[in-house]
Amino acid sequence: MRKQPKSGRSSAPARVAIDLGAESCRVSLLRWVSGSPQITLVHRTPNGPDFDPAAGPNGELRWPLARILLGIRHGLVLAADLAPEGIASIAVDGWAVDYIRLTPADSPESEPFCYRDIRTESAKATADSILPPEEIFSLTSAQPLRINTVYQLLADLHAGLDPATPWIQFPEYILHWLGARRVAEYTNASHTGVLLGPTRQWSPEIFSRLGLSLAAAPPIVQPGTVIGRVAGPIAGLPAYRNTALIAPACHDTASAIAAIPFPMESSAYLVAGTWSLVGTLVPTPIATPAALAAGFTNQGAAIGGSLFHTNVNGMWSLKQCLDHWNGQDRELDLLSLITHAAELPAPNLRFKVDAPALLLAGKMPERINDQLIAEGSQPIPDLPGNEPLFFRVIFESLALRYAQVITQLQQLTGRTFSQIVMVGGANRNQLLVRLTEAATGLPILVGPSEGSTLGNLAIQLAASESQPMDPARVLHWASILNQADFHG
Repeated sequence: MRKQPKSGRSSAPARVAIDLGAESCRVSLLRWVSGSPQITLVHRTPNGPDFDPAAGPNGELRWPLARILLGIRHGLVLAADLAPEGIASIAVDGWAVDYIRLTPADSPESEPFCYRDIRTESAKATADSILPPEEIFSLTSAQPLRINTVYQLLADLHAGLDPATPWIQFPEYILHWLGARRVAEYTNASHTGVLLGPTRQWSPEIFSRLGLSLAAAPPIVQPGTVIGRVAGPIAGLPAYRNTALIAPACHDTASAIAAIPFPMESSAYLVAGTWSLVGTLVPTPIATPAALAAGFTNQGAAIGGSLFHTNVNGMWSLKQCLDHWNGQDRELDLLSLITHAAELPAPNLRFKVDAPALLLAGKMPERINDQLIAEGSQPIPDLPGNEPLFFRVIFESLALRYAQVITQLQQLTGRTFSQIVMVGGANRNQLLVRLTEAATGLPILVGPSEGSTLGNLAIQLAASESQPMDPARVLHWASILNQADFHG
């Protein structure tokens, strides 16, 4: 447990931001002490999908929902103890595409699948024969990736699940669990592959042609919508007696971009985490054949316009390597490995970080070596002592991919960027920042590492002032919160 700052008298009600991440789920508390914002990371729960090799021929990869909920509940109790002034609102953001099916009793039908589960490979092949990628991209403006919700829903149908069973995406489920009505927040819904780009509503055509149930989908709300009040056991704590539940930008990337406190017309963004998202904010979606071919997508933004970016397989490979080695009792430390990787000379080794095999879980050093061999390079012996070299090659390969994406982004948008704004946990990695600046030729402005938390809180504050929320007020609050005193 991290040491917490002492509770003092606050001049305004507190707010709680819950950030769901593929590696950890975090509960953060915003308080106003002597008129200044103070943000405390109250509790962090380690996260990661569980693999069950006995569940079917290929096993199953599912999220530990019960463990996630237990950690969130614990964090909320700690936050209540730190905020005697009361907590005005809670909002939740997280990764996109995954969802929870609900029973008639409104409880989870099962532990939810992780988007990396390979069950969607055959589902997408079936969908492509009915709705070709070019057609679904023109309808939704969303890149038709196999991880998208639409292909997961189709995989459920192939597995014999009733398509009429209600579902709700992960961040919205946490809000529902706390007492909110069942909804789909727009920025998160834009990742499903079943949302019509122009109307911001579900596409009856896509549901119908794939044999899915439109009635099972939640109603869509806009970012900053108040969707209920805290209920259940948590509501018994004095701090939560009248706490609003707000759908922020439920997709963590949209929340992170909302935390950037200036206009983005001449800047690209790099949201660096388990996934790296490289893109820019555009006024209207770009759904051209060239954008589809280059792997770009259009996703909802919290403050208007569209997030035009592509996914790069980011820190996943790094974390998977570390998990593999520590599973062999090597007892390695992430920060130490990065430090040693920075001391190595630049190796003449690169690999395609987005290769399909590298998106999967397990045996990552072996997967990387297979990819190096496939691209005509020598493998790295997976022996104790070579771990920093693996890390250095991963970082060099990531920086090269970022540079390729920036070039494509400038071509597709017709823009010339003056800088890259980097947000997310990986922006603390000075080696990656340095290599990316060298590869792209652009300066990197390092934004907040907890950008999703800042954006989540800025949206809450704007939503508390008016319904519907005024996007201009999000920028105002983001400017203030970027000056916050952080703890944890």
